[in-house]
Amino acid sequence: MPSRTTCIRAATVAALCALSALSAAPAAAAPRPWSAAPAPGGTRGPDAEDRSSFFLEGGPGTVIEDRLTVVNPGDRARTVALRGTGPWIALAERRVRVPPRTRADVPLTVTVPAGTAPGDHHAAVVATGDGLRVRVPMAVRVSGSALPALTVEHVRVSGTGGSAVIRYALVNRGNTTLAPRLTIRAKGHFGEVLHRVARDVPAALAPGGSVRLTEKWPDAPRLDPVEVRITAQAPGAAPATASGSYTPLPWLVPTVSAGLGLAAAGVAGRLLLVRRRGPRGAGATA
Repeated sequence: MPSRTTCIRAATVAALCALSALSAAPAAAAPRPWSAAPAPGGTRGPDAEDRSSFFLEGGPGTVIEDRLTVVNPGDRARTVALRGTGPWIALAERRVRVPPRTRADVPLTVTVPAGTAPGDHHAAVVATGDGLRVRVPMAVRVSGSALPALTVEHVRVSGTGGSAVIRYALVNRGNTTLAPRLTIRAKGHFGEVLHRVARDVPAALAPGGSVRLTEKWPDAPRLDPVEVRITAQAPGAAPATASGSYTPLPWLVPTVSAGLGLAAAGVAGRLLLVRRRGPRGAGATA
């Protein structure tokens, strides 16, 4: 039978373990004082199956209506400030006061200007109050004919040998968001010296967007002049190609050309001198 001292020690160890477990347990996150999201249908409150962002669609010159809902689950009223990040968004209220344990629906309109090119446009509704800031994303698809167009521009190579870098620009000149894929090739006098897929290309490029990209080329040729060609492809868009020349030693070509020119001039001078002297050993005519 265990002694009294043993029982006391066991109880003490158990109590210490329980305290350690309580102190190691993560503290529960404090509930948000309020929330904002696109308004759900009907009169029920929003839940996990409702929209987390606005997705609207309309043609140029149309006005699209929707609502933002602000939910206050607490036991006191909350005041929340509202604003849209784009000029197309107009809110019925700039500030809304929400009573305890209820919600307030704020109408909003999105006016698509006449003449807007078809494609995707992005904005947001921002709500702030009580130290909390909530950004509700909004995507507006302007209907019309899709015109995907991608271009590659300003291809150039700087540096030589192991420090060579290919630089170029990628531009979305259409009206739809594109997912580009680029291939870089280089060919010189002795054949192809580079063929690979470009790195660090954005997964999505918005209409009118452009990005400048660089590609390290540590194994660039040290003597052979080459042409670097970049081809961009995206679903629905025609392939776009641009190229730039690369001469690793710019002084080499004119130097060799000058040397060959001097050698040719020397050979020509010797031939002319031989013609003037005539054949060796030829006697005078009678």
